[in-house]
Amino acid sequence: MEEYLEIGQIVNTNGLKGNLKVKPLTDDITRFNLLETVYIQLGKKLVEFKVQDVKYIKNMVLLKLEGINDINEAEKYKNFYIKIKRDDAVELEDDSYFIVDIIGSEVYTDESELLGKVVDVFSTGSNDVYTIKNSEGKEILLPAIQDVIKDVDIKNKKIIVHLMEGLI
Repeated sequence: MEEYLEIGQIVNTNGLKGNLKVKPLTDDITRFNLLETVYIQLGKKLVEFKVQDVKYIKNMVLLKLEGINDINEAEKYKNFYIKIKRDDAVELEDDSYFIVDIIGSEVYTDESELLGKVVDVFSTGSNDVYTIKNSEGKEILLPAIQDVIKDVDIKNKKIIVHLMEGLI
């Protein structure tokens, strides 16, 4: 399992004092209020920053990080991702998973037929959708609803699904 989880992408700066404008990659945008430390992946190096302040504008997060004190310094971090340690992640409800843990899982039907691997997860608003790619490169879209997703084994990266009529 991944030790660090991406929770946002730095998309721009805000103001002259080094604030970072972050697009959240989390269901609960207010979870940024709980952060004391974040990490930014710079090449192969993960750099730790203390969080000084968090504000919100519409659906974006404004982060002030210790050591980034002007717009020129903030510009260097544009397009990089904000990460946290898995231990600092919010606790998930039952039958909820981090996307990073779903990606790469093998997907089998409840009749033991291999459909492929999960290559992406996206939200439609009402539910998530898993994108599965088979060995021929064909993509299958499956809604992450109880009637379809029967078992998720994160540890063994295996998902069992029930194919309702008309899904593929």
